[in-house]
Amino acid sequence: SDLSRALAFDTEYARWLEEHNRQVNELRAAVNAHAGDTELRSVVEKIMSHYDDIFKQKGNAAKADVFHVLSGMWKTPAERCFLWLGGFRPSELLKLLSTQLEPLTEQQLSGICNLQQSSQQAEDALSQGMEALQQSLAETLAGSIGSSGSGSTGNVANYMGQMAMAMGKLGTLENFLRQADNLRQQTLQQMQRILTTRQSARALLVISDYSSRLRALSSLWLARPKE
Repeated sequence: SDLSRALAFDTEYARWLEEHNRQVNELRAAVNAHAGDTELRSVVEKIMSHYDDIFKQKGNAAKADVFHVLSGMWKTPAERCFLWLGGFRPSELLKLLSTQLEPLTEQQLSGICNLQQSSQQAEDALSQGMEALQQSLAETLAGSIGSSGSGSTGNVANYMGQMAMAMGKLGTLENFLRQADNLRQQTLQQMQRILTTRQSARALLVISDYSSRLRALSSLWLARPKE
């Protein structure tokens, strides 16, 4: 069923995260051992390709249950708090990296700045699209609430028509999620093009450390003494 396919994604994600952490530890060891660019590049490429895997799995899960993926039910509570359209905000990620990766050349700074602006514009457009969708959905659902004689055949047909329209609108949610994930994927790839191999390695460590702090915060929050 669709529900079990969506829930299977939670398990896939947990497995993905375990493998991701293993790869990040391998990268950290290589960075600390001052490994050469060739060795670093091979681990960086492996992690980038592993990111592609989770985007693909997420797309399949969204086909089964877009609400499950959009709401971030597969993430920890603190991560869900920062969720934007089912994942991280590319512009926030770039902001985090630009402060952590000094020294950057003028050209790199301008590249990251441009990438940040274009990400922000794309995010704004998607957020506005989502708002417009919610508004139009609310208007469709509110259509004939309160009209008299709700039992008549005409009203039943009207109700069914409105529900069909609403279902059609919900169908575009998957498209929004796919566009947001494409933006996330492109941001990671563009970032890698702007940075040197060693900086890309450091960037991936920063992203991973930030995410694991959010997960640790969730664990602490859930384990806190309850009044």
